[in-house]
Amino acid sequence: MLTTRLTERLGITHPIIQAPMANAAGGGLAAAVSRAGGLGFIGGGYGDREWIANEFLKVGNQPVGCGFITWTLEQDSRPLDETLERNPAAIFLSFGDPEPYVQRIKKSGALLICQVQTVKDARHAIDVGADVIVAQGAEAGGHGESRATMTLVPEVADMIAKVKEETLLVAAGGIGDGRGLAASLMLGADGVLVGTRFWASSEAQVHANMHRAAIAASGDDTLRTNVLDVVRNLDWAERYTARALKNMFSDKWHQNTDELKVAAPQVAEGWAAAWGTGDTEIANTIVGEVTGLISDIKPAAEIIETMVAEASDIISNKFRQNVKQK
Repeated sequence: MLTTRLTERLGITHPIIQAPMANAAGGGLAAAVSRAGGLGFIGGGYGDREWIANEFLKVGNQPVGCGFITWTLEQDSRPLDETLERNPAAIFLSFGDPEPYVQRIKKSGALLICQVQTVKDARHAIDVGADVIVAQGAEAGGHGESRATMTLVPEVADMIAKVKEETLLVAAGGIGDGRGLAASLMLGADGVLVGTRFWASSEAQVHANMHRAAIAASGDDTLRTNVLDVVRNLDWAERYTARALKNMFSDKWHQNTDELKVAAPQVAEGWAAAWGTGDTEIANTIVGEVTGLISDIKPAAEIIETMVAEASDIISNKFRQNVKQK
């Protein structure tokens, strides 16, 4: 067992939070992670109210949170308000200014977790009232920026110690085994956010073809790109790109996004159909660099058990061999 400020504050057994991955992180995965001693999140993503409501029905009595892509709440904040009525353990905001939503989240009693990619944004999140800062490195799957986990986390840790030491810090990006957990704690984090490794779990809502593609890939096979957003007509800020596996689609369009913008109305239907059928040569598999450390699909509880056992051995200096992800 690894006891940290995060486990004590959240009342969880292990310092592991599951990333609220849009589409993949439903109520089944969130509940499984919380049941196993971490804190699970439903991936509220772009704010599909019906989908979020249905996923909360799968949670049972497990304490879970819900995550949102913050800039979408500017268009419609009803998904947040309806989620707060369900008494989530926490709200996770990413990729936008959290300030307009802080008071209603705090009033509900939910913990406010803000994911950031820069020290400047971390400071802003603290100033407006975030309880937990998630410092996300560019190694992560899905959207992010350019800073690496190894340097961003300790820099944010040092800043927190100076300005508001009670704020908790969680490391994210490239963390998928006990080595990543142990390293994050050594860097000054109170715990970790795990995305791709839980994406590669039996409870995640992921097409089997995409699971197979991720298992076969290495971190070298991933790419930061905005082609996914262009083809889906999603209005992401230019500063954010998404990490996913390279495929025929990204090979064709990554360097030709201006052309893709013109072709998108015709191309989009095929991309969406490919996503539904799991055609990984057209629809990009959204994973991080840690995909190269994953060799199988496991239940969330087993992932947590293995990760914590490995990290505990490393930290206690009992681990004398290279860790191979099981």
